[in-house]
Amino acid sequence: MDFKDCVKFANDVKVCYLATVDKGKPRVRALGMWFADDTGFYLQTATMKDLYRQLKANPNVEMCFYRPGDNSGTMMRVEGAAEFLDDKELKRKVIEDRPFLKMFGLTPDSPELIIFKVGKGQAHFWTMQDNLKPKQMIKFG
Repeated sequence: MDFKDCVKFANDVKVCYLATVDKGKPRVRALGMWFADDTGFYLQTATMKDLYRQLKANPNVEMCFYRPGDNSGTMMRVEGAAEFLDDKELKRKVIEDRPFLKMFGLTPDSPELIIFKVGKGQAHFWTMQDNLKPKQMIKFG
């Protein structure tokens, strides 16, 4: 497996569980990933969210994508650091792709709209079949 397999899996599954740290304690939540490509995994949030505050304080994250199936399904775990992107074209695209953001009053010009990516790190896949085998880490970025 290589990073292209990670990108495909993430884009197929879309929902990930993102873990952050808040005052020394783990926090996890389900998020709809925006998209993944050969440069990383892209997500958005807003400045009023705890997620943003947590990422600013400690950008290290782990993402878990899970696809149900036989024998407990398949999981892909991704670890890396969030990189904030101040790119107006990306903000236009996220508003276009995710019109629900407009309901919160967000526009491409909103400083409250935050786009971030995990563009450097490592990932691995897990299945019950591979449960006791050493992890095959896939480095990216």
